[in-house]
Amino acid sequence: MPKQITIKGVPDNVHKELKERAALKGQSMQEYLRRELEDLASRPSADVFLERYRRRKIEAGLSVPSDVILQARDADRT
Repeated sequence: MPKQITIKGVPDNVHKELKERAALKGQSMQEYLRRELEDLASRPSADVFLERYRRRKIEAGLSVPSDVILQARDADRT
């Protein structure tokens, strides 16, 4: 069952911008914000994305240990 969300304390300039964006798309603000929230919820958060990336990198054997990186860095300094 769909849920309702109420957001209090939205600054006037933010409200105005969202209202203008909705109007440009020919949508009510409610419809515009609902679609934006659906889009936001359909993508992983930055933390989840990075964790998935790290895991795939390790599983593929593409991870380089820090000591190897530091040795390569120091080798260029001599």
